[in-house]
Amino acid sequence: MNRDWIATAKTLSQALPYMQRYAGATVVIKLGGHAMGSDEAMRSFARDVVLMRQVGLNPVVVHGGGPMINEMLAKLEIKSDFVNGKRVTDDATMNVVEMVLSGQVNNRLVQAISEEGGKAVGLSGKDANLMICDQTDPALGFVGTPSEVDPTILRDLHAARAIPVIAPLGMGRNGETFNINGDTAAGAIAGALKADRLLLLTDVAGVKDKSGQVLTEIAPGKIPELIADGTIGGGMIPKTETALAAMNEGVRAVVILDGRAPNACLLELFTDHGAGSLIREPRV
Repeated sequence: MNRDWIATAKTLSQALPYMQRYAGATVVIKLGGHAMGSDEAMRSFARDVVLMRQVGLNPVVVHGGGPMINEMLAKLEIKSDFVNGKRVTDDATMNVVEMVLSGQVNNRLVQAISEEGGKAVGLSGKDANLMICDQTDPALGFVGTPSEVDPTILRDLHAARAIPVIAPLGMGRNGETFNINGDTAAGAIAGALKADRLLLLTDVAGVKDKSGQVLTEIAPGKIPELIADGTIGGGMIPKTETALAAMNEGVRAVVILDGRAPNACLLELFTDHGAGSLIREPRV
């Protein structure tokens, strides 16, 4: 018998305890970076999400779209101002952000999941009052931070065996539209759902120590210390802070994992070795 077939069967058999463990669990996945960079990567991710739903998980996908937004702004010759390295989202920029996130990117993801046999429903944080935002910083314009999250629509979609695909936009208290950082949106939604797992897909292998080795498991209380001594720096700081905020709202564990790895989500959920840095309270 072909050895590859035997290895495949063995992998499936070993995944059974994990499938049983996560049956009925809610898993929020923040998709961005490499996993959105090609049609094949998108198909692979969509197939993984459909498999999760098929074996009884309740996945929620929150996506970014920064490179696509930049490309469209350049194409439309809309110049951006920056404050402390962060883009100012004015009226013209906000129109492009909403068009790209709710239109181009969201539709592409919904279609990819549908083509793999899933039942995906695209929405943004503006729909059904999912995310009500306050302005993050007046200097940045229409950039928001979720202050109220109502996950009722997401629970209804799960009851219908559908997969929510969410663009990170929110509604202001005066009806304005706010752009939300994708990780922040995913963390807020995971917290509101009391998700079992929040998976933050990145373009790095995970949180690394000072020697460059991936820290496969980190206690939440250790993160401020790792930030203070410089072990965690740059773009990993807001990701770990998002992880802590989500766990404070009831998320059981957060994983920062390498979205460049094929089937990264399945490796993390259904195998012994995982695929990134798991942040959770130590087991007693």
